[in-house]
Amino acid sequence: MPTYAIGDIQGCCDEFELLLDTLQFSPDRDRLWIVGDLVNRGPRSADVLRKVKALGDAAITVLGNHDLHLLAVVLSPNEKIKQKDTLDDILQAPDRDELLTWLRHRPMLHHDASLGYTMIHAGLPPQWDLRTAQSCARELETALRDIQTAKDLFAHMYGDQPNRWSPDLAGLDRLRFTTNCLTRLRFCRDDGQLELKYKGTLQDAPSDLYPWFRAPHRKSRDLRIVCGHWSALGYHDGDGVLSIDTGCVWGSQLCAVRLDRQQPPVMVPCSSSGLTHGGE
Repeated sequence: MPTYAIGDIQGCCDEFELLLDTLQFSPDRDRLWIVGDLVNRGPRSADVLRKVKALGDAAITVLGNHDLHLLAVVLSPNEKIKQKDTLDDILQAPDRDELLTWLRHRPMLHHDASLGYTMIHAGLPPQWDLRTAQSCARELETALRDIQTAKDLFAHMYGDQPNRWSPDLAGLDRLRFTTNCLTRLRFCRDDGQLELKYKGTLQDAPSDLYPWFRAPHRKSRDLRIVCGHWSALGYHDGDGVLSIDTGCVWGSQLCAVRLDRQQPPVMVPCSSSGLTHGGE
């Protein structure tokens, strides 16, 4: 079955529609994986949610940091709209609650053994193998899907600590660590600590930082991982990782890669966001 992975859309629905047309995507025949960050910074976030939701079982999307930010804005008094957010079309939509309920029920990690790929938004800490990653992702999914637990999570989700994995982590500390890995991680230190501040390129990174997929003793090295989140990295096919955030919302391109067959990536240029610089 033709299966395509698409990078961070971030509200760029014109480009999303053009990419599907370019692929000649058919939900009756094909399957779509989306690496998260469906919304925000682009002009048509609500339309992206509606379009992906309407694809039903033909589309699988994991959640990214911008998707969680949208949910936190609605469910937590601590999280406010930011100056650069473009979420009003969702927040004011007549189908807002339906869209947000659907979003809360998306996975944090998707693994397909037959296809040989695992999809996340950002990264995995070096201490996690697939079993641990799946277990922690399920814990976070369970918290998001219960409305009261989700409200408590979003009230305490933001922060960079704890910054190193321990099986003894519990409660909100454990959920925050999992959230940071799956939706924010780019770099680690050689002792396995997360480094969440630096967001730039590999070439300009401080010498004591490793991209998460090159961290020493990474237990997920045997996986093929498809992810996004890192527009400054761009398209990266190596180290067991297929990273496909090619910065559409920042004026670059939206990327699709076929997973069931080796083919060159398909790119369409950004035409709608009006943004010209990178960021998280």
